Amino acid sequence: MITLSWLLLIALVGGVLALVDGVLRLRGRGGTVLGIIEVVVAALFLLSLFVTGIPFGSTVLAVAVMIVLVIGLILRGRAAVALTVAALVVLAVWIVLVNDWLIVPGLNG
Repeated sequence: MITLSWLLLIALVGGVLALVDGVLRLRGRGGTVLGIIEVVVAALFLLSLFVTGIPFGSTVLAVAVMIVLVIGLILRGRAAVALTVAALVVLAVWIVLVNDWLIVPGLNG
């Protein structure tokens, strides 16, 4: 049974944004390898939120997605930066909240 929580919704938003960014990167020119890596890691991150048999934890996969997003942000240039930055911010907020580095009553506390 899946319990709907704010942390799950934040993780889903960040993962879906990263997945969409990877698909858009695959449709554009260049960055095909980076797009494939981003789609695979983002899909594994989303899958790790619901399935317990994923080899790496969801926190490790979130960090991996963020690394791929930063590399994509550096290599992309000017085009469509907003989606990448939004995914980075949402995943960073999720990592901070899920590790209890910041306690917000009603959200993770």
